[in-house]
Amino acid sequence: MTKILLVDDESRMLDLLSLYLIPRGYQCIKKTSAADAIHYLLETKVDLLLLDVMMPGMNGWEACVEIRKKSDIPIIMLTARSEKVDIIKGLKIGADDYIAKPFDEDELIARIEAVLRRKRGPVGLVTFNGLCLNEDSFQVSYRQKQVAVTPKEFSLLALLLKNKNKVFTREHLLTTIWGYAALTEDRTIDSHVRNLRDKLRKAEFPVDEYLTTVWGVGYKWMDKES
Repeated sequence: MTKILLVDDESRMLDLLSLYLIPRGYQCIKKTSAADAIHYLLETKVDLLLLDVMMPGMNGWEACVEIRKKSDIPIIMLTARSEKVDIIKGLKIGADDYIAKPFDEDELIARIEAVLRRKRGPVGLVTFNGLCLNEDSFQVSYRQKQVAVTPKEFSLLALLLKNKNKVFTREHLLTTIWGYAALTEDRTIDSHVRNLRDKLRKAEFPVDEYLTTVWGVGYKWMDKES
């Protein structure tokens, strides 16, 4: 799962960012100071940093300079300072992108995905026994024949495929795919799994061999070769 470190001195902004990102399958770590963020990065690997500029103590620009001395982690500056001179400054000191507040949710997600693509190189494909997930186009295919799935079904399938043999509780799946604020219930997961199984069966993929129910707990993607 892609891990994003969120750094902002305003807890409400951290909560808002998490609300947008968690349903898209991102794991969010929240820090309210640049110093705490840098300390965390020294001990833990993350995939991307969303960094506010205007913070007490060490600001985002100073933090970016310090982080770049030790890490090439993708950094997106997220700030209310949107003047051209500020944007240029952020990019020159090592930021990968710069988003002005207030921001559009879809633009934020698109920019995060674009930065991650640039860092990772070629388009990421998740494959399994002829089943293929394209994480850029959100398309699923089996033996080159497209399988029509909803965004939530795609996220569910991708999460299971990337974590083979790991049991996910229904609560974990709800939190990860729908988000903490989702007004939904366990049976929502069950209905999405049922629909996903039906679609893969119709595509002639032997889904029942792999997408298994762990009774009383949740679901897992079983792969004896992993």
